[in-house]
Amino acid sequence: MPETATWTEPDARGVCICDLDVGAKSTLRGKRLCRSFSATPVTLGSWPTAWQELLADWIKASSPKRKWSTLLTAAGNRRVHLADELLDALLRGGWVEVEEWRKSGRWLPVWVNFLDLAALRHHFGLPDKDALAETFRVESLHTLQDSRLAHAQQSLDAFSPNVALRRLALLRKLDVWSIEQRFGTRRDFSLFARGTTKAISTAEWEWLERYLDPVEWGIEKHTPALWLRAPIVLLREDLHLDLSLVDDCIALTPGTLNSLTGIKGRIGCWRLLENRTSFERAARRYGNQDLVVWLPGYAPTWWRQSVTRFLTLCPAPALIACDPDPAGIEIALQAARIWDEAGLSWQPWGMDVETLSGLPNCQPLSQNDREQLQRLLQQPLPVSLQVLADWMLIHAKKGEQEGAI
Repeated sequence: MPETATWTEPDARGVCICDLDVGAKSTLRGKRLCRSFSATPVTLGSWPTAWQELLADWIKASSPKRKWSTLLTAAGNRRVHLADELLDALLRGGWVEVEEWRKSGRWLPVWVNFLDLAALRHHFGLPDKDALAETFRVESLHTLQDSRLAHAQQSLDAFSPNVALRRLALLRKLDVWSIEQRFGTRRDFSLFARGTTKAISTAEWEWLERYLDPVEWGIEKHTPALWLRAPIVLLREDLHLDLSLVDDCIALTPGTLNSLTGIKGRIGCWRLLENRTSFERAARRYGNQDLVVWLPGYAPTWWRQSVTRFLTLCPAPALIACDPDPAGIEIALQAARIWDEAGLSWQPWGMDVETLSGLPNCQPLSQNDREQLQRLLQQPLPVSLQVLADWMLIHAKKGEQEGAI
């Protein structure tokens, strides 16, 4: 608006007019601004509910200046008359400035500028996006302790401040969950993070799954359980459970395992298998003499704690079978720490050059595979795993356990 523009005295509605580029009067064309300069905008609480509902829809967008045609579209055919009434009420109440164009001898609204959008949004309980953006910027300066969350945190820049803040708070709770070595179901984590068991939406779970595996953080969709088969009897005071009755495999929850007071029977060894199909085959084949357990990849905290507890009641050496690939070596080493800390022996099973080279199908190494192998070779490895890692690097091949066991 030109600095020299002047406003008329208020009309009967209390609205002032400022002409903009009126042009030749004979053409009956021009533009003008309309607004009320009342000292205090009219309060909204006494307005009809239908007006308030439509206004709430209009101000969800962050831009204070909107095309009238856009606002009409938001109103829809059923609320066109309400839109006209609401615009007039907003204008007279001092909430908006309206730019009108003269067409066919009539002044028609073209642009609507909300003069205090923050106050309107506050009235309807809508967030102040600028304030939220600043809050998110400040909150983002506090680094999460677990570096595995960095990628998920970086993704938050693509979301609105309101969504980003909620998801950042979720990551902070996940950080604490990890530090405290908790485990449980998704509902357990939701209760821990937000106070109720169903407070994390499907969209939020899907977003988390794009950047991390909840199972690796000790968060299961359902109650976690250790899948196994063994020729032993589980004891809890005067109760007992004979696993010899199981012909394939059975699942025992961490709570059940933690409540055990003893075990009767002998096993030859523990057999840990990463691939689920291989585990089920091995359980049927070896479970009448050994304790065969499914190793769910990078084992979550609850799994490691359950196996550690079980191992104190049923100590024996372990055979650990994972995919003959870089990740498989790392997964095997992670599980093997339980036996190292217990002072018991372990050795890889089906993770050797002969097994890998004899597979009917192998896959090529990716660049990430190569980097992972190079990191592994910088630490002490059992001889067989070191030879396997060297062979994979030289031949650029990896395999899957299912083809070997």
